Amino acid sequence: MTGNGTGDTEALREEIRRTRVELGETMEALAAKADVKARLKESAAQAKERLRDQAAQTASRVRGHAGVARAQAYDKGELVRRNPVPWAAIAAGAVATVVVLMIVRGRRR
Repeated sequence: MTGNGTGDTEALREEIRRTRVELGETMEALAAKADVKARLKESAAQAKERLRDQAAQTASRVRGHAGVARAQAYDKGELVRRNPVPWAAIAAGAVATVVVLMIVRGRRR
């Protein structure tokens, strides 16, 4: 202890100042937790951002799959162009079916 007591007074004042700062920070934290409207807005903003990210990822995946599907369709088209016999057989079968149906209907009349 000093003779004039100034050191103790200054130390107390410093401790009071620190306590006030800590109390102010605690009050701000409590006020932020009590502000339900602001917390809901923040939560909604975070959810919105997550949905945007998921939508972007999904769109990217769909574009990738569409590219693959397009390539597969092109490959199938090339296969038909190179080997039209199966498709010609299907078409001939369809024509034959129509002719048979026309003959059967003609006999009924």
